[in-house]
Amino acid sequence: MNYLIYINKLGPNYKGDNIYEFIFSDTLEVWGENWESKPANGYPSPPDIDHVKKVGVLSNEKITLELVQDSDVFSLIDSMDGVLALGWERETGDIDFSITKRMVFRFGDTESEIKDKLYERDIVLEFEKKMVYEN
Repeated sequence: MNYLIYINKLGPNYKGDNIYEFIFSDTLEVWGENWESKPANGYPSPPDIDHVKKVGVLSNEKITLELVQDSDVFSLIDSMDGVLALGWERETGDIDFSITKRMVFRFGDTESEIKDKLYERDIVLEFEKKMVYEN
């Protein structure tokens, strides 16, 4: 089973789509550079490559996520401890959260839980066909 361990913001592309990598591992015993930084302030890097088992890419113009690694208060460890999510949907005028449930992505959510949350909004997470890393 694969678990969500990190959401990596790649930024908007030339079309204005927000692009995020959803990084999964088969273990929750993971670590990355500066994960202990408190506050995170954008310092935490994606996890060590040997922990990465699968990467899904979310590219969507309508969804903007707030990420814990950009927090001015919390650290990535706070997400690992369940204090808050890795990422959550930013409140905008486009979606009424009193009608539509806000998407929240937690450390340790399973791959199927993530897919289900996105599918409720007709969004598909695109996975790399084959992951190849240079050592």
